[in-house]
Amino acid sequence: MLDEQNAILDDLLCKWHQWQQGARVARGFNQSAVGMEGYRTSRQYDDANGALDAHVDDVIMKAVDHEVNELDDPHRTAIYCLARALTLGVMVFRSPRLPLDAAQFDEIIALARRALVARLVRAGII
Repeated sequence: MLDEQNAILDDLLCKWHQWQQGARVARGFNQSAVGMEGYRTSRQYDDANGALDAHVDDVIMKAVDHEVNELDDPHRTAIYCLARALTLGVMVFRSPRLPLDAAQFDEIIALARRALVARLVRAGII
């Protein structure tokens, strides 16, 4: 169960990091033009374009974003670093807000992961 939660969390963090960067995976055209930001096309018959799936993913990522930003500072910073590392596939970026000692850094990452999993379970995301 713990390995499954870790795999789900890793997947969510990768998707969340990409979502923050504005990457969208959908065929077709953007839903708004430059002068029409407030107008949205109907999604009633747009399931083949991926609009419904994109909306569901957007709702989930907003919930993950909220839960990450509700974490306390060292854990929030650790989750941001972890999400970036998981997306890139390597841990090359470090935050000056986190300790340089590898053991302390790993402990903060583990605590941050547990805190975020608990929040995501309570929110019904995991």
